[in-house]
Amino acid sequence: MDYQQFNQFCGDLAASTYIVQWGNAHVWKVGGKVFAIGGWEKLNQPAFTFKTSELNFEFLREEPGYRPAPYMASRGMKWIQLYQSEPAFDEQLIYYLTESHRIVSLGLTKKLQKELGLHQR
Repeated sequence: MDYQQFNQFCGDLAASTYIVQWGNAHVWKVGGKVFAIGGWEKLNQPAFTFKTSELNFEFLREEPGYRPAPYMASRGMKWIQLYQSEPAFDEQLIYYLTESHRIVSLGLTKKLQKELGLHQR
């Protein structure tokens, strides 16, 4: 996945907004809260950062191509970075971006979820 595909996918998620910040990173938010970041890799390869469940964090931190997200995981947050962007990872990335959007959405107030048209289970 490249940044154009990443931005297209994240833009299709409900109530998502886009901003460029933090060193020209592609930052995606829902309800003003970050759920995905494209960028932050020093090698000239796309890298994608997203929030995970505790279980997925423990699993992914040991998987090839993934690592605890710079800056965020060191502060105790459950964020992972996919730093080896290869087509074989695209399907997994789509799943984790969708999950990150859901997890962050669930942290919003019920009122804001309703205003944004987010139907949570």
